[in-house]
Amino acid sequence: QVQLVESGGGLVQTGDSLRLSCAASGGTFSSYSMDWFRQAPGKEREFVAAISRSGSTTAYADSVKGRFTISRDNAKNTVYLQMNSLKPEDTAVYYCTASRNFGRDYTRMDYWGKGTLVTVSS
Repeated sequence: QVQLVESGGGLVQTGDSLRLSCAASGGTFSSYSMDWFRQAPGKEREFVAAISRSGSTTAYADSVKGRFTISRDNAKNTVYLQMNSLKPEDTAVYYCTASRNFGRDYTRMDYWGKGTLVTVSS
């Protein structure tokens, strides 16, 4: 059983940067691809970014490409989401997930964190 704990959320202004972290425990971190999803109030959950087990492959939603960067440190059992040039539409609860398969389908994620709230004011 893998436990995921997100941190780093908060209230920022348009154009600011924020880095989210997700600490994993209870499993072999390097065995899992890691994703970030987000859900804004009244909207469906959406894929943000994914990173393969080794970190060699990444994928991004079009809405964040060029602004967000996903990375991982397998020695620290942690995945990160660096978010730059934040916009009000980035406001959401951000969730970290772990999956045995690389991809962006939220129904195929094996483990979920409880989320961290990011609020971007205009």
